[in-house]
Amino acid sequence: MTLQCRGMFGFESHREPLAPPEVFRRRMLRSGSVAAMIIGVSLAIGMVGYHFLGGIDDWVDCLYNASMILGGMGPVDELDTDVGKLFASAYAIYSGVVLLASTGVLLSPALHRVLHRIH
Repeated sequence: MTLQCRGMFGFESHREPLAPPEVFRRRMLRSGSVAAMIIGVSLAIGMVGYHFLGGIDDWVDCLYNASMILGGMGPVDELDTDVGKLFASAYAIYSGVVLLASTGVLLSPALHRVLHRIH
């Protein structure tokens, strides 16, 4: 197979045959790893923000609040400071974007494979 530019994600073009299952498995693992890193970094940002800006002292409560917002469930603890409320608002908007982006990253190899097969 000749080396050629495969774009940002390394998918085969519509002129090439469908990638073998082991290549697809590698792509899914890579996409899952990238999605997990995005979620992990976002969770860490939320924990640090809730701890220092939201005034929540217990790290487990910070994790709980950040994961509930990041998962789309909503806030848990009531925040008392304006800075904490502003952080929670910005983090909620950021979390919505991260949820959609990580889902797209995770599902892109499977969607590409389905569309490539249909084509």
